[in-house]
Amino acid sequence: MAIWFHRIFLLLLVSSCASSDFLENPDFESPPLNLSSNASSGAFVLLDQNTTLPGWTFQGTVQYVTSPDLPDSGHAVQLGEDGKINQTFIAKGDDLNYILTFALIPGGENCSSSSGLSVSGPDSNSVFSYKQNYSKVPWQSYSHNLGKWGNGEPINLVLESQAIDSDTNSTCWPIVDTLLIKTVGVTLDQDSANLLTNGGFESGPGFLPNSTEGVLIDAVPSLIQSALTQWSVIGTVRYIDSEHFHVPEGKAAIEILADTTPSGIQTATRDTSEGSRYNLTFTLGDANDACIGHFVVGVEAGSAAQNFTLESNGTGSGEKFGLVFVADKAAAQISFTSYSVTMTKEDVLCGPVIDEVIVHPLSGTASLKPTWLLLVLALLYVAVL
Repeated sequence: MAIWFHRIFLLLLVSSCASSDFLENPDFESPPLNLSSNASSGAFVLLDQNTTLPGWTFQGTVQYVTSPDLPDSGHAVQLGEDGKINQTFIAKGDDLNYILTFALIPGGENCSSSSGLSVSGPDSNSVFSYKQNYSKVPWQSYSHNLGKWGNGEPINLVLESQAIDSDTNSTCWPIVDTLLIKTVGVTLDQDSANLLTNGGFESGPGFLPNSTEGVLIDAVPSLIQSALTQWSVIGTVRYIDSEHFHVPEGKAAIEILADTTPSGIQTATRDTSEGSRYNLTFTLGDANDACIGHFVVGVEAGSAAQNFTLESNGTGSGEKFGLVFVADKAAAQISFTSYSVTMTKEDVLCGPVIDEVIVHPLSGTASLKPTWLLLVLALLYVAVL
């Protein structure tokens, strides 16, 4: 019964997070209008005041890119110095978070630095930059939570380049492609068997249709602003799907990517009582992405802290672990942190997979054992008589 209920809950959770088409020309496959005849044949076409990019307005240095190496094997835009594009779309439905996923590509070769990409909504902003060793393909998928909006409200999405190095002549300006907006319910269906919300990580950013690399989620200290519902992020993690990776349960899980500093995720329980004992269980494994190594994951729950280890052969393993803790407050903190820097043979960062995180009162579980023990003893006593 418990397994059946848990799977029905996952189905409800996934259905509440359906993706919708909000943006016009999100993959830039509709070409700019009013281009000169000789300009359209180039791989990079500079847009000017006489050019119209369907669905988008732009300022500064913006180039239309044509290349077979892009995620959709077609077109994208490069935001050069002071380059900016924006589009306003209308929210549909109430109590929904709008989560953006997009492809980011470095825009040059032999550059001294890569510029950042600023992504913002009306009250949210984050800066992203292409990171070496996070993907085996020449682009990366990132996510950003645009926030909660009510039905009919306008949301202005703005993407602009942000120089990191003062020498702009040797900067790789970002290329952006394939934007996807996914709506996620602010209030998710709660699993009564689990005191954590989204413990199975089924609610998170959308996966781009032509990407096999998952979605990177950079550090987000706030649960409200995170693209991973009800979890904050330390460092960088990868949101992975069951279609391209080994996921222990459901459709999605988290792979923690520790680089020069530890990375991880953190959340808080609901409805816990200070001083009461609880049991935390989770699955620790690998994503079947050739990640071979010795994983060390530090787990903190309430007043307890413990390291867990797993020897990974990179072929999709998984093992359940548990930790008993005492709630030190009404909402006990739960965190998973990886200290192991692990890379594949292709020099791509990888790491431990976390899934099926469940917290339940220990008293409820423990009370069953004496009851069954007394029943067995009673039956034995009757049999002897």
